[in-house]
This record gives sequence, C-alpha cells and structure tokens, in this order.
Amino acid sequence: MNKKDISIVIPIFNEKESLPELLNEVVQILEEQFNYEIICVDDGSTDGSEEILRQYASNNPRIMVTRFLRNYGKSSALTEGFKLARGKYVITMDADLQDDPNEIPNLISKIEEGFDLVSGWKKKRLDPLSKRLPSKFFNFTTRLLTGIKIHDFNCGLKAYRNEVVKSMKIQGGMHRYVPVLVGKIGFKVTEMEVNHRPRKYGETKYGGARYFHGLFDLLTVLFLSRYMRRPLHLFGIFGILSFLIGFIVNCWVLYLKYGLGEPFSKHLALLVFGVMLLILGVQFISLGLLGEMIARSQPPSEEQMKQVIRETKQST
Repeated sequence: MNKKDISIVIPIFNEKESLPELLNEVVQILEEQFNYEIICVDDGSTDGSEEILRQYASNNPRIMVTRFLRNYGKSSALTEGFKLARGKYVITMDADLQDDPNEIPNLISKIEEGFDLVSGWKKKRLDPLSKRLPSKFFNFTTRLLTGIKIHDFNCGLKAYRNEVVKSMKIQGGMHRYVPVLVGKIGFKVTEMEVNHRPRKYGETKYGGARYFHGLFDLLTVLFLSRYMRRPLHLFGIFGILSFLIGFIVNCWVLYLKYGLGEPFSKHLALLVFGVMLLILGVQFISLGLLGEMIARSQPPSEEQMKQVIRETKQST
C-alpha cells in the first residue's frame, strides 16, 4: 500500500523541554504510515529550542527547521510553514505536547471523506477554568457571528489539503479564525473530537491581552469576509441609521418651535446634535460609495477567482 504524503507544521516558541518528547512521538507515528516531512518553525525562541531542533534535523533529513530572528507570532510561523509544505495533506499542531500526535491518522481519515479542512475539537479540554471559560465565550461568539458551525476555532490540531494552505495568507492573530477564512473562500470545513492532554512543561505563552487582540481580529475577519467587495453594505447601515435619527431629532426640534412655540435657543444643543447626526450619516454613506468605487476598480483576487471556479464546478 502506498503511503500518503503529509507535512507536519509545528510553530515553536520557547518549548525546549517539550521538543524531544514531541519529535520522538511524532516521528514514531509517522514512520509507520506516511511519507512525511516535519517543518519546525522556530518563532524566535530564546531558551535553546533552536539547538534541539538542529540536532534532530541533523539526524533525520525529513525534519526541516526554519527560524525567525525574533518572535513574530503564531500566524507568521504558520504562514512560513505553509509556504514550505509539500505534502498532499498538511497537519498543524502545537509544540507543548497538549495536542496528541496519535490523532494524526484520524485527521487524515476524516479529511479523505471529502473535506478541505478538519479542525480539532478539544471537547474534554484539560486546561484551567480561567482558560476554558473565555474560550467557550470566544467560540460561541465566533460561531454566532460567522455562521461556521464548529465548536473549537483555535485548536492547534488541524488537517488541511495542500491547496487550502497555499490559498491562505494569515497574519496578526488570524490563526484563531482559520476555519472562518477557509470557509468563506468556499472550502468545506468540518471538525472532529480530538484527545487533549494536560500541559506537561512550562506555562502558556499567551497572556490576557490576547482576548482584546482576538476581538479586533474577529472584526477584521468579519469585514474581510462579508464586506470586502461591498463596503457600502456596511457603512451604508451606519449612515442610514445616523441620518434617520438626526432627521427625527431635527423634526422634533421644529415641532417644538413651530408647534408649541418654544424658542430654538431652548433646544439648541438638541438641534446641533441632530445636525451632526445628519452630517455623520452623509459621511458614512459617502465613505461606503468611495469604498465601492475602489473595490470595483480592483481586479478579483486569486482567492476570489478560485471560489468562482469552485462554485462553477459545483453548479455543473
């Protein structure tokens, strides 16, 4: 039986203690079933992780190491790994040993059912309550706003078809929303329950600030996925609402003046507020129209062309 070609992409930042156990475990599982390559992206580690990676790479030609001079973040590390991946299927996993390598064959079996992305679901998550509760809220909000019906968007353990990773460009904190980005392009996204293990070494590298960053990244994803080619639909909503409220406010002021005989000076602040809302509404609508002009003057992106081709094939 021919072995499947797969690429394992592992972003790494200061995981010196975990690396030997992780790499030994991954190699043992892959040797039995797959033609593989392991792409380790050292995201500017300062604890000696690079030396361990270089040692393993020198002993196993299927392990590839690339290193950033400083810490750029998980999204940049994944993007670099995706550029180098050559396997038919691409698996991503974290380096802290919480993602179970034994799930790799299961992910491959699931993606071969006809999906383009299989996202792991840590249903029984072995993390402190301080991490589980914000994660549940984050996943519920993302699921509600994006329409992508999975339970765990930020699980590091995922399986992709190669053409999926080659069509993506993730930056900032967008790695949290990969299923959204992939689903909005038109690829088929699903999830499967995976085993989650307690953290064995060190501490998490992500602080509380990631929740604020995640909020802004979610807004970015929503804008790019829904309104990138139709900005007037977004700015027009705010413009119309602002204009209507301003119009109602000014009509009320006019009624007070000419209906009840009260002087303008008595309601000057309310009058100014209404005029400001009218002006703001016109500005929002104008901004949306300018956005439409810019969007329509740009040629469709490669991702959009792929989506058109994909939809055409599905319709035929």
